[in-house]
Amino acid sequence: MNPIRLLPEEDVKLDLLSLGGLVMRMDPGIVPFAFAENYSVHVSGGEYNVAANLARCFGKRTAIATAIVDNPLGEKIAAEVRKMNVLGIYKHFKSDGVRGPNMALVWSDRGHGVRPPVVFYNRSNEAAALLKPNDFDFEPIFKEGVRWFHSGGIFAALSDSTPQLIIEAMKIAHDHGALVSFDLNYRAKLWAAANTGEKHSDVFGRIVEHVDVLLGNEEDLQMGLGLPGPDIHAVSKLDPSSFLKTIEQVHQRWPNIKAVATTLRDVKSTNRHLWSAVLWIEGDHWVAPTIELDIYDRVGGGDGFASGLIYGLLEGEDPEEALRLGWAHGALLTTYPGDTTMASLEQVKALARGQSARIQR
Repeated sequence: MNPIRLLPEEDVKLDLLSLGGLVMRMDPGIVPFAFAENYSVHVSGGEYNVAANLARCFGKRTAIATAIVDNPLGEKIAAEVRKMNVLGIYKHFKSDGVRGPNMALVWSDRGHGVRPPVVFYNRSNEAAALLKPNDFDFEPIFKEGVRWFHSGGIFAALSDSTPQLIIEAMKIAHDHGALVSFDLNYRAKLWAAANTGEKHSDVFGRIVEHVDVLLGNEEDLQMGLGLPGPDIHAVSKLDPSSFLKTIEQVHQRWPNIKAVATTLRDVKSTNRHLWSAVLWIEGDHWVAPTIELDIYDRVGGGDGFASGLIYGLLEGEDPEEALRLGWAHGALLTTYPGDTTMASLEQVKALARGQSARIQR
């Protein structure tokens, strides 16, 4: 039986509302940046990807509250959001045509074999970083009914006002009966450049006070939340034991958290990963099988896991099945280019049932 309680589907307008930034990912494939002549463009964002995957693969009613710049790049991004069947709830910004505000660019060379991927950003004067409390009228949105609210640590790292906006939305979500999730998505590079005026662990700590379902690997929990813990490099990356010990610390400090989940990955090379996942709910835990993945594009795998897991919980599946749906969808997402899904629900369910010769029991 699933201990996660949600508003009935028939009583709401949205299954999930995400709050975060939209970005354009510039992808030269496996060609190093210094030698690339062509780039693929993917519309992305850690918080947006969850909404997009839930809509496209799982047929859920989703929306993204975010910033959009009124220029051709903003138009391109908004068109891609519509294509994914995600409702865009936008705070509009006008660009001066020279310095912005801008839609952020993320540059991501996929790497290959022994050459690791490379990611760097151009988030200067990013419109999403300018978002602040009261920029969205959340009250009527949640009053019409939202089952699940989601945000993440990438958006929280953009400025001193975005964490305040996240907390504002979380409080209103709870007032109207929505479940609240947060993906820590700790990125040292972003926090090193952050203009929050305080330590990232203090920012995360205040946000997590309002969270029901926390997503993040052991490094996210330890580094993001500033928790002491066992050496994250001392045990197998597929062994959930140290992660579960860290969860105990998290739950003691933040007893409001009902569930914690993450992927488990052992990276053998850029294109070969061993993949599993773990879900903890109110003291019980479940571990997914281990599968060997031939990685085409690793970006977005964690967001794919989150959306599949959330789908299972929205559908009232038992925790083990919800975990397997997230694990299967995240695995499939890594098999093609882009940050959002090209998988069908049938493919996800088939893999979740164990219909793969490469699953290691």
